[in-house]
Amino acid sequence: MIFIAFLSINAACQTQKNQVSVSDVKVEKKKKKKKRKKVRLPDIDLSHWKVTLPAMNEKGKPYEISPPEIFDFAKNEIARPYMYIDSTKGAIVFHAMPTDSKTRNTKYTRSELREQMVPGDNNTNWTFEQGGNLKGKLSVSEVSKDSDGKYHRIIIMQIHGRLTNEQRDLIGEDDNNAPPILKIYWDKGKVRVKTKVLKNLNATATDVLHEDAWGDDEGFNFEQEVGFKKFTLEVKVSKGKMVIILNNNEYAVYDSIHIKRWGVFENYFKAGNYFQTRDEGAHAKVNYYELEVSH
Repeated sequence: MIFIAFLSINAACQTQKNQVSVSDVKVEKKKKKKKRKKVRLPDIDLSHWKVTLPAMNEKGKPYEISPPEIFDFAKNEIARPYMYIDSTKGAIVFHAMPTDSKTRNTKYTRSELREQMVPGDNNTNWTFEQGGNLKGKLSVSEVSKDSDGKYHRIIIMQIHGRLTNEQRDLIGEDDNNAPPILKIYWDKGKVRVKTKVLKNLNATATDVLHEDAWGDDEGFNFEQEVGFKKFTLEVKVSKGKMVIILNNNEYAVYDSIHIKRWGVFENYFKAGNYFQTRDEGAHAKVNYYELEVSH
């Protein structure tokens, strides 16, 4: 009887040990699961983009990174505060604030991509006749407010005009800059579109090359409020026509004489965070999850 009792006690102890052991394994597995974080990467090919950042280079000009160096932007110490990957969101974050890093003809700073059809070259661009498509999935994650409590504005996409070298020399300019035919804003939680209009429709082919020949239209607001959520923007350009699409369900179509006369210019796409204030302490962050361009 003593022997049987000993066996019973021993079996009970073994069972208890096994139970504790199994329980410990379960706890350990749970701990490991909690430690695992899902890594997301943005779906963006930077092969045909350079970036301008709110930092200065050694010559006192805005800091830029072109291909192939832009592929390693995440390792670039100068770029890191202004352009970095958020692997929890799967986005490239473009962070901008007022600094001394201003491009020519503007008082604002930017953390913004500029299209390069030929990597590293600004001199090869496209016309409306050649056409082009730009599509991005993005969100505004942070933006400061002005003294009236209103959110600061951000330009999130552009089509910028450019003079050819021949056009530049014809009108006696010292650079190739031309106005932007398209600016798309994040404006107090809504998407706002601004384009250029020709002041004099009878202007000659030479006259239209001058920047002061063009003025601003009244602008257009999409009805849907995007706020701080993800949204999709698409820009489709063809001869004499420009279409902007928000979330595949709202359209703004431009096919007037002004767009047709714009056909003399070369163009390039821009995307990112062109911050529209010099207020002290202001800043904004724009997340790009996807970005693609085609011609």
